[in-house]
Amino acid sequence: MAIAVVSTTPWDSYLIHRRIWTYPSDAIVGPTLFSIPAEEVFFFVIQTYNTSLLYLFASKPTLHPTYLCGEQPRNRSIRLSKWRWLGILLLVAAILTGAGLLVRGGQGLYLGLIVVWAGPFVLLLWSLSFQLLLSLPISNTIVPISLPTFYLWVVDTVALRRGTWVIESGTKLGWHLWDGLDIEEAIFFLVTNALIVLGLVAFDNAIAILDAFPVLFPIVPALPSPIQLVEALLVSPAQYDDQRIAGLQEALRRLRQKSRSFYLASGCFQGRLRIDLVLLYSFCRVADDLVDNVSSGTEARHWISKLNEFLDICYSDTTTNSNARDDFIRRTFPAKEQTALLLLPTAHLPAQPFYDLLKGFETDLDFSSKAEFPIADTQTLHVYASRVAGTVAELCLELVFHHTKDPANEGQRRKIIQAGGQMGIALQYINISRDIAVDARMQRVYLPTEWLKSSDLSPKDVLQDPSSTRVEALRQRLLSNAMTIYEEAKGAIELLPSESRAAMRVAVESYVEIGRVLRGPRYQLKAGRATVPKLKRLTVAWTALRKG
Repeated sequence: MAIAVVSTTPWDSYLIHRRIWTYPSDAIVGPTLFSIPAEEVFFFVIQTYNTSLLYLFASKPTLHPTYLCGEQPRNRSIRLSKWRWLGILLLVAAILTGAGLLVRGGQGLYLGLIVVWAGPFVLLLWSLSFQLLLSLPISNTIVPISLPTFYLWVVDTVALRRGTWVIESGTKLGWHLWDGLDIEEAIFFLVTNALIVLGLVAFDNAIAILDAFPVLFPIVPALPSPIQLVEALLVSPAQYDDQRIAGLQEALRRLRQKSRSFYLASGCFQGRLRIDLVLLYSFCRVADDLVDNVSSGTEARHWISKLNEFLDICYSDTTTNSNARDDFIRRTFPAKEQTALLLLPTAHLPAQPFYDLLKGFETDLDFSSKAEFPIADTQTLHVYASRVAGTVAELCLELVFHHTKDPANEGQRRKIIQAGGQMGIALQYINISRDIAVDARMQRVYLPTEWLKSSDLSPKDVLQDPSSTRVEALRQRLLSNAMTIYEEAKGAIELLPSESRAAMRVAVESYVEIGRVLRGPRYQLKAGRATVPKLKRLTVAWTALRKG
């Protein structure tokens, strides 16, 4: 806002001194700043605030590093470069045209002043952040510009008709966008809103570069200095890590496709923490798919073995483990899965939860290799959920503590991580409750056999009719257990560092809402799974965020 006021004040003051526009004395309260009425100064602030707020809402889910573009793919890089130079040529031509109108004076004076004032700012911002501007979805750029612009067009039309301010007839072209709105005014509001959004995109572009490339910027403070922001914007795309950008894009795509709840929650995390959480999810999803999406148990065990080897290399004490890891990944794993392993932030994570996760995958294989189903009782269910979900929750918290200012001592951290593991178990119980029918199609039953026997059921009965009344009763029993664990563990969220507390609450509450829906009398099914309507998910996320 300060930038908007400082950059606009001299220009606006000049227009008033030249009487290009005027304000009737009975339409203003009196106080001025360099002859600018207080109402006009307030307008600089409120327009910047409103347009910025709309941009922030629209761009909140966006992981900006995924829209960066290095030298690869080559065709896209060349195409963007052409757009850059085309934009520069058009902007230079516009500035020169505006200068011509300014020199000539008369009816084109007001338009010339707008173009000469705004043109250099637009040219600078375009030159620094054209890549991101061209890559972002229109919801992040066009919408935050067009909506407030149209609103201001309507308001300005009313103000001009009422005489709240007057544009001198000798300085304007006399063209109208519609009756009552001079074309200069329409261009002014369009340009000023574009300047606000372009400035915000340039800022996000700099932050994206700082966050995406730890090799170029090893340490990034929570609030980078203006010098750091400029340094980031001046980094040549040739220095971008194209493999990392592609890996982030793949990771975010997996998250969006596989978990709508966690995808929604991920947008509440910031900076490198968000990036590493997305990369962690991507690895866990790829590992799960490697084991699940195979034709035989033998092949699945082969991939578990290879994943164990991968972890052994990552956590070995040798100084050459990075090169050995990369070589092993490229020799062993399918090409489309390789970046998920290459980008896993093992330097910030302990090894044991990963090994336990793979043990959980081995339990899944026991459904096809043993006569009896592996989830025999409540204890084995608890162990299984701890391995496949509690471990992931613990890893997420390790990343939180690594990336945020953590005043907690080691004992408190261990307590929080332990509670996180319990929360992971609760969420896995909800996941099992939701997917009874889906798992049955895979010949799996995660409801404890002991529970089934108490209800005169067998695993075979669940496979044949997963929606029966007795199975539904066991679903509710499992959900009750999940909610009990959730209630016991959720207090630990309030002990997290303030930077991540609200975001983690959103992640938990978004998934727990699935359990709440399942406990209701009616719920929507999609592909055999209960779903939470999008509006409801957004409401839950907003409520969780508001708690701070």
